[in-house]
Amino acid sequence: MSRMGTTQTGNLMPRMFLSLLLLFGLCHRAYSQTVAPGSSGLTLHEGTKLVVVDVVVTDRSNQPVHGLGVSDFTLLENNDRQRIRNFEEHRGAAAGSVEAKALPPMPPGYFSNYTPVPAGSAVNVLLLDTLNTPVTDQIYLKDQIRKFLKEATPGAPIAIFGLTTHLTLLQSFTADPELLRAAINKKNSSFSVLLANSVTGGPTEKFSDDYAEFAASTAMGPSAASDSSHTMMTLRGGETQTDSNQLVLRAKYTLDAINQIARYLAGMPGRKNLMWFSGAFPIDILADSAKTNEGGEFESLESEFRDTTNLLTRGQVAMYPIDARGGVVSTVGDVSQSGAVYDAEPTRFAQDQLKFHQSLASDNATMRRMALETGGKAFLAENNLAGAVKQVVDLGSNYYTLAYSPSNPHWNGDYRKLQVNLERQGLTLAYRRGYYADDPDAPARGGRGNTAAAQTVPVGPSDPMRLAMMRGAPDSSQIALKIRVLPVSDKPEGKLAKGNTLSSVSRTKGPYRDYSVDLAANPHEVQLMKGADGNYRGYLQFVTYVYDQDGRLVNRVEDVMRANFTPALYAHVIATGLPFHQEVSVPMKGEYYVRVGMHDLGSNRVGAVEVPVSTVKDLAPLTASARVGDAGMLPK
Repeated sequence: MSRMGTTQTGNLMPRMFLSLLLLFGLCHRAYSQTVAPGSSGLTLHEGTKLVVVDVVVTDRSNQPVHGLGVSDFTLLENNDRQRIRNFEEHRGAAAGSVEAKALPPMPPGYFSNYTPVPAGSAVNVLLLDTLNTPVTDQIYLKDQIRKFLKEATPGAPIAIFGLTTHLTLLQSFTADPELLRAAINKKNSSFSVLLANSVTGGPTEKFSDDYAEFAASTAMGPSAASDSSHTMMTLRGGETQTDSNQLVLRAKYTLDAINQIARYLAGMPGRKNLMWFSGAFPIDILADSAKTNEGGEFESLESEFRDTTNLLTRGQVAMYPIDARGGVVSTVGDVSQSGAVYDAEPTRFAQDQLKFHQSLASDNATMRRMALETGGKAFLAENNLAGAVKQVVDLGSNYYTLAYSPSNPHWNGDYRKLQVNLERQGLTLAYRRGYYADDPDAPARGGRGNTAAAQTVPVGPSDPMRLAMMRGAPDSSQIALKIRVLPVSDKPEGKLAKGNTLSSVSRTKGPYRDYSVDLAANPHEVQLMKGADGNYRGYLQFVTYVYDQDGRLVNRVEDVMRANFTPALYAHVIATGLPFHQEVSVPMKGEYYVRVGMHDLGSNRVGAVEVPVSTVKDLAPLTASARVGDAGMLPK
């Protein structure tokens, strides 16, 4: 098994892998020059913890206000005034002037989770949520986005994601309208398996209603009527439980997707505007009644909601929920449903109407809360969805960044309220209204279960690798990675590489080919704590998964390491990058994908990269002298 070394810097690494570290170092230096101080929210900067707050300022005509200075702003935390240490105004770039600086071409077999975005410019993300959106509204939504792209001039880059029961990256960041239109066109409307009525979004007639109509139309004696009432209560109890389970699943899938996007965006500098087009969030997860009725399920969701909004705010991601349904009208009792049940139960119509309005209010409350927590805005009952997108792109590209070191030095996890005021009157401010004071230097909360088991078993938010290592998920960029994947032999192997474990659902029997997976991580994004003896310690997990073309986990290799670096070795790692090596076996026949991830178990930050095996299988295999040995971090 690979191990982290405690050797001195005099030990040399094989030259092939050293070139990987040098390439990583050069790319990291170019990347770090584009990152504004404190651009990751709660972070370390010059030995001080900073909190970053982006503020969008608009006038009475909803137009961005420019030219304000630091002296115009007053910033309060829990009603205590804070000294603004860093201040910057951002203005939307002119059409065609925004250009991302691409990385130099990498040699064959080399990959990275770095996504080029323009320095100093806001970027925009569209999340097309078909999990929570009826098909009829999906069609309208796509037409509206096409309208926006047709009228918009090329400007700030846009990325597009799709959500069903999992997240898919449809188009990476680009300002090219043609590529964006192609991504929208290839995203087919889909029926949500967890919506009661996936076509209209309204209620679906249930078996209990059919039974009620049958009972009402049949002459029954007292005994039969009593049996009928008991049967109907049993049916409705089962249907209520099914509806509840569907709500929980929709909420988990939705929060998982937003969590994945937050980690994908985390390593990018500047502000990110996330437009979430949905038929509404499935439930008000913060309501006391929800916690009372569902117990631990909704308490878990509230914890995941907190963790997800924390990720968004620390990554300077502002959430803009946009109700894809536009103006919502009750479908209770419309022509698509039989009215016989209301004849049988005269009070049922009023009950269903009340339930509809309560559900709508609950949907809207959670969407507003997510927008408020992250400094965005919720667009509800808005039929002009194209106009909403234009407004977000325009306003979200014009903002002020305020950074301060909190006067309260105690990082105890409590919620701290933020308030930003202006001397000038008549202006509207949009910014995040608070944050949880979790110490970025403290060990991460929650357990760390087996990531392979989590591929099929839903778990809570405590293990981010469950999301980062999903097949086809966007590359997590909280830790910048450069990896090299190359075959290590031109002959198929009859057995698995050392430390490899076949998935229990895999039917693969080989033959296999072994691949060398060499990783270099940005050490500045890894928690390495200095101990009393002067050594630097960390707790890290390295994972490589092999998936087939259907997304089934085939093979895996996992290592959990405790780093213990002497000062000299720590200085070497900081200068060149943090390396690791694994070998993984891939079946010779079929189409497969290798997904490589790193998890800093101290800070809970992750990085992940996915590589199609087809891009590396025909490359020249590594010779024995060019392969990194089994020592892992550094050779003995």
